[in-house]
Amino acid sequence: MSRTPFRDSIKIAALGCAILTAMFLAPHRANAEDIRTTVVAGGCFWCVEADFERLRGVVEVVSGFSGGSVANPTYRQVVNGGTGHLEVVEITYDADVLSYAQLVHMFLRSVDPTDAGGQFCDRGPSYATAIFVRNAEERRIAEAALAQAAADTGQTIVTPVRDAAPFYPAEDYHQDYYRSEELILTRFGPRRKSVAYDLYRNACGRDARVRQLWGDAAPFAH
Repeated sequence: MSRTPFRDSIKIAALGCAILTAMFLAPHRANAEDIRTTVVAGGCFWCVEADFERLRGVVEVVSGFSGGSVANPTYRQVVNGGTGHLEVVEITYDADVLSYAQLVHMFLRSVDPTDAGGQFCDRGPSYATAIFVRNAEERRIAEAALAQAAADTGQTIVTPVRDAAPFYPAEDYHQDYYRSEELILTRFGPRRKSVAYDLYRNACGRDARVRQLWGDAAPFAH
């Protein structure tokens, strides 16, 4: 059967869609020259980890704690209060693929940066948002991103830019929670962690609020 221009155009369009999908959603594991880390606080660290591990250019995301005064805190210590720590994630990324400015831009559109009391259904200081910066250049970029977020929403942005602080990984139980097949007991009965995570995220209203605030600009809530 002979080729036709129409058939070829369909194939080219399909190939283009596949390439775009790979660029924005596929995990990146290629050899890289410029590997960096950054720490952000966006409420429940399970959710932030799940969001950013989807991005090409992200090498690894680790759930943990930062910003407080207690060394090597436990999850229970942090959520009970008094440590000064926030739930955070440490994102390791390839800056040749995903720039710091892009990362911060997407982070702000994955949370509610207008909420000073926590995030979504998780309330209290340990669930507040923050961007931790390592140097003056990162601070400049982060502050510009906050100003842009204020302009885009027309609302007051309360997410602070904070100096980098020691990062403490959370217990193994919390790592990759969103995709774990481990069976746990929940208020819904026995469930795999991945299922329990989906139930929690939906009940907490995270994606609904992010869509309400950011609309089509929300990178993960669709």
